[in-house]
Amino acid sequence: MNFQIKKTIKRQPTFFYLLLSVMLCVSCQKEEQAIEITPDNYHEVVDKITEVMVHDIFSPPVASRIYNYPNIAAYEVICQGDPAYKTLSRQLHNLTPVPKADTTKSINFRIAALVAYLEVSKALVFSENKVETYRDSLYNSWASINKSSFYDSKTYGLLVAQHVKDWLATDKYAQTRTMPKFSVNTEDPARWQPTPPDYMDGIEPHWREIRPSIIDSASQFTPSKHPDFSLEKDSKFYKELTETYQVGNAIKEEGETSEKLQIAQFWDCNPYVSTHKGHLMFATKKITPGAHWIGICKIASKKTEADFNKTIYAYTKTSIAIADAFISCWDEKYRSNLIRPETLINQHIDENWEPVLQTPPFPEYTSGHSVVSGAASTVLTEIFGDNFTFNDDTELKYGLPIRSFVSFNQAADEAAISRLYGGIHYRAAIDLGLEQGRELGKFVVKKLQMKTNN
Repeated sequence: MNFQIKKTIKRQPTFFYLLLSVMLCVSCQKEEQAIEITPDNYHEVVDKITEVMVHDIFSPPVASRIYNYPNIAAYEVICQGDPAYKTLSRQLHNLTPVPKADTTKSINFRIAALVAYLEVSKALVFSENKVETYRDSLYNSWASINKSSFYDSKTYGLLVAQHVKDWLATDKYAQTRTMPKFSVNTEDPARWQPTPPDYMDGIEPHWREIRPSIIDSASQFTPSKHPDFSLEKDSKFYKELTETYQVGNAIKEEGETSEKLQIAQFWDCNPYVSTHKGHLMFATKKITPGAHWIGICKIASKKTEADFNKTIYAYTKTSIAIADAFISCWDEKYRSNLIRPETLINQHIDENWEPVLQTPPFPEYTSGHSVVSGAASTVLTEIFGDNFTFNDDTELKYGLPIRSFVSFNQAADEAAISRLYGGIHYRAAIDLGLEQGRELGKFVVKKLQMKTNN
């Protein structure tokens, strides 16, 4: 060291130590910088898991389960740091209180909520590596800003995630994986039969066995009975059959400009559409009905500028309604086991007729999209209000234009009637399915106590 500098330091020790203190302080401030987490971060994480689910091709009921548990995990985290929200423990079937947060730690509850969401999601999808790659990029980013806060938050998020994973492991999903395939009754003309082009087995015939989140049982909201099966031309059932046939023909005559065609395509939400061209077969993968309503929840949250915690609250309440709606609907589908319009039309009216949309591989009654839309729209109306106008851009990434609605209920009505336009349902499955879903949604709104000012 230069003699003159040594001399200066020796004569002015106070200045030297003051300078050193300032440098250390600046370093500490950088280390203790807060990690900023916004509602957009949560939307992005939900969108990422949706992307993985589309890739993995989960059926609509299974996809609803994959939305439900991660949102519940994230919600339970924010309850620990925000007294405005009530825990779901002891409200949802068999959910016990999650571990308490250690108040001596520098926990960022928003980070912990995202950690819990990602870790539970990873346990529910096939492509765990896709979730891990995305997760690790977030973790590295957060750790680079504030390592101690990130690790405290991560530790807590993992605790809650494990608690929720232990709980979800008891919902009988694993047992349904080993239950027998659905047996097709070919002797009874009213019973469901596999449909073109792939003639797949009935999907999730044992979904009624899955433990609901909030409804009392799978059969709690059993809908009114559909019209009695009959091929007598003056019967109500046959009139509904011919309506489906005639509506489909009219749409085909109108061509690509048909508003009904656009509605059918917008609400198709079939996660696996199989296309056959000669010896070539390929699949088009899209979101499920539940995913579409999760997308609408995102739109509403962003439009109202909902804060981080309200965003999670909205996703969670909507997810619970959707998941229970699928359990309720599938309970009825495999009880009534009703044949699809396409099968009867081909057998008795027009052997060359094809529906506008590809018929999904499970019984007809009630319409899954109608039940789920009725439930989700009822909950979203309770959260964001009636007469809530919004532009639905959920299907843009699948090449479909934006549609606008003046309320969630109007969107649900359109989603339901789209199944008639698509040629995959009778009128009763649509109307009574909507009724079934809305009654279930009202129950969710009344039963779930998620805010302290309820």
